[in-house]
Amino acid sequence: MSHNTARESYRKLTERLNRFPQGAPPSELLYQILGVLFSPEEAELVALLPIKPFHVKAAAAAWKKSEAESRVVLDALASRGMLLDTEIAGEQAYVMPPPMAGFFEFSMMRIGNQYDQKLLAELFYQYLNVEEDFVKALFAGGETQLGRTFVNEPALGDNALHVLDYERASEVVETASHIGIGSCYCRHKMQHMGKNCAAPMDICMTFNSTARSLIKHGIARQVEASEGRELLDQAREHNLVQFGENVREQVSFICNCCGCCCEAMLAAKRFAVLNPIATTNYLPEVNAEECNGCGKCAELCPVEAMGMVSAGDPHKPKRKKARVNEELCLGCGVCVRGCKTNSLQLKARERRVITPVNTAHRTVLMAIERGKLQELIFDNHALASHRAMAAILGVILKLPPIKQVMASRQMKSRYLEQLLAKHSFAHRAN
Repeated sequence: MSHNTARESYRKLTERLNRFPQGAPPSELLYQILGVLFSPEEAELVALLPIKPFHVKAAAAAWKKSEAESRVVLDALASRGMLLDTEIAGEQAYVMPPPMAGFFEFSMMRIGNQYDQKLLAELFYQYLNVEEDFVKALFAGGETQLGRTFVNEPALGDNALHVLDYERASEVVETASHIGIGSCYCRHKMQHMGKNCAAPMDICMTFNSTARSLIKHGIARQVEASEGRELLDQAREHNLVQFGENVREQVSFICNCCGCCCEAMLAAKRFAVLNPIATTNYLPEVNAEECNGCGKCAELCPVEAMGMVSAGDPHKPKRKKARVNEELCLGCGVCVRGCKTNSLQLKARERRVITPVNTAHRTVLMAIERGKLQELIFDNHALASHRAMAAILGVILKLPPIKQVMASRQMKSRYLEQLLAKHSFAHRAN
């Protein structure tokens, strides 16, 4: 009977996770993962928490506990990275991060914490690397992606003057209020599986309010911008790709990814045609006359977008040259920096990649594309404030018309349809 009760708790928690755009498809493996991360009692309580940030008062009301009792539970969860604690209007608040990028990673960022990390690594490997449902839903479930590629800044050359600040990982480091460094979830997981590469481990970066919470609880160590820059340089020396949150403002994470261990790069290879990662605004261009066909660029490419083809030289029929598959290329520039003959350079893409402004903007877009806008707005477990509703509707009103139509259809709300129509009329009038 107790087994059935525990399973029901994890089933409820899974339903809670899947009200957010970045959910987790239910499976026996997921229940096992949640069983390591949460006790049945915790799972039962967390399943009742709002999607949006909340104060202890909201948790106490949902749990029918006192605020003092509720705070003890919330702080215990935050100490393990299952919740993030922050401040809203000067008052302590909490939010449950999604599984990825979120509490899955946080459980492996601190070496030797209270979890059985070897067991977690084995479960994560099966759930993410063997089964496909979770990674496919996370990285290929819609047009707007969770993460984006940052361009390799030393490879920019003449383009350095034209790259925008938000396209630079160094700018994220320079402007962050807090910088936290933890172990790379992906390589740490693969280490337990005996499959990790030799790339640096302690190089996973979090920023701003996310870093503040992880630093507070010892899940990440705080560093200054100078060390952050050094770690970026170290990552580039190891030909790692900067993969970060797909927003322009207040980026919460940047991973330094290898092509063999990291979930994002593996997803880019497994689901390449679905474009699971937002690319940079650049592509490598091959100078066929300078290319000596050494194959170094193809070796370095983390997503197998660079290949070698015949150079078409009648005097040297075995001569090869590099060729980029622009449909697969992330535009990271790792190949450019690794080319010893200077036969590669970055060029601007013909069409600029659009990056969401902030997390709220990206979340609304992802919710619309994944059919979860209703869950985001009408969170049954939250006493949704008018301010939260206004913030979401404000994002919707700034979307392109086709996205507004998608939002309206999902909401099936006469109020939203009238609001969008009024906004459209006012826009035309101006």
